[in-house]
Amino acid sequence: MRMYAGVDLGATNLRAVVTDVEGRILGRDRRSTPQNEGGIAVTEAVLDSVRAACEAAGTTTTRITAVGIGSIGPLDTAAGAVENPVNVDGADRIPLVGPVQNLVDSEAVYLHNDANAGVLAERFYADRAPDDMVYLTISSGIGAGVCVDGHLLSGWDGNAGEIGHVALDSEGPVTCGCGGTGHWEAFCSGENIPEYARILHDREDVETDLPLEADGFDAAAVFDAAGADPLADRVLDRLAHWNSHGIATIVHAYAPITISVGGAVALNNPELVLDPVRERLPDLVVSNVPEIRLTEYGDDIVVKGAVASAMTAGTGDRGRIRR
Repeated sequence: MRMYAGVDLGATNLRAVVTDVEGRILGRDRRSTPQNEGGIAVTEAVLDSVRAACEAAGTTTTRITAVGIGSIGPLDTAAGAVENPVNVDGADRIPLVGPVQNLVDSEAVYLHNDANAGVLAERFYADRAPDDMVYLTISSGIGAGVCVDGHLLSGWDGNAGEIGHVALDSEGPVTCGCGGTGHWEAFCSGENIPEYARILHDREDVETDLPLEADGFDAAAVFDAAGADPLADRVLDRLAHWNSHGIATIVHAYAPITISVGGAVALNNPELVLDPVRERLPDLVVSNVPEIRLTEYGDDIVVKGAVASAMTAGTGDRGRIRR
């Protein structure tokens, strides 16, 4: 029996699954992505996660036919590695393809940007999916997987869709983890919302009970205080502004029929994240307004897309499923 593995390497969490030829999950593993331990530690965590998923499936790594990987970027697809990831502390280079090939004793290992894996999942598992659609993740970072005229846009180096690094306010007060100023990700990603709340508090002196200087202060605290704290409401209004402008940029660039949104920030707060965008977008675009919807695949979307890639020789094309 053929079996496939899928890996979702995120900035915060790492997932691996093993499936049969029908895509049914036989075993899975989830763990935290190592921080401040170097890129090789992240590679080892990926290998350990695949091993654990195989063990849970009652199989061994060498019985895996192919592996798909959906990963944070930026990618060096020629080297099969992540180079200088913005949201993983202490990791300058994370080798992936070569080590996983050695683990499973197969050349059939396919590496994608995580958002590209997400759009592969949206199209592969749907009964019907538009040829023009975007999967947008709003999580530790922000990125997009783009399909135009039925073709996935990967770019020559695998880094198409790094939409989170579009500068929405190049003279603004926020700095992205990549060092750029005013990037969408710097305002609206889960990693950066706490700092943006502090900046707005300092600049506008909005009343708040949010624990801005506490070690555990995070984006969830801002969303949890919606409707009860003036600063939280101010932050969420500005996030709606920047998200709407970022999504308008996607619409003008790619003209999607549908934008499916995932990532922890959106999945945990769909009304506060998506509803304001739906209200504002018609006034921001000069073309057709796409459907904005929450992905139905939840936290599993990237790993499901990775499996779809493994099953189809990296393409996501159902006609190339290897049974």
